[in-house]
Amino acid sequence: MFCQNCGAEINDNAVVCVKCGCAVNNPKKSENKEWLIVLLLCFFLGGFGVHRFYVGKTGTGVAMLLTCGGCGIWALIDFILILVGSFTDAEGNRIAMH
Repeated sequence: MFCQNCGAEINDNAVVCVKCGCAVNNPKKSENKEWLIVLLLCFFLGGFGVHRFYVGKTGTGVAMLLTCGGCGIWALIDFILILVGSFTDAEGNRIAMH
C-alpha cells in the first residue's frame, strides 16, 4: 500500500505514514462483504443484480435489474470475477475468499 499524501510505500496495517506523518485511510478497515454470500447471490439472483446491490453498487445493480443481467452475460462475467477474487465493492475493496 502507498501513502495518499507522499506516495511512500507503507505497511498494510499502518495507521500513519512513517515518512510524512499523514493519517492513512486503510480500505481493509472498512466493512468487508462476505465472499460466499456475494457468490451465492450472483449465482441464484445474478440476473437481477442483487449481488451488486449487496456490495453497494446500486447504479449498476439497477442496470442489471433492467437488462436481466445483460441477458445473463453480465451476471456470468460477475460470477467468474467473484470466483477468481477480482470483483470489488463500491469502495474498491476486493471481495475475496478469506
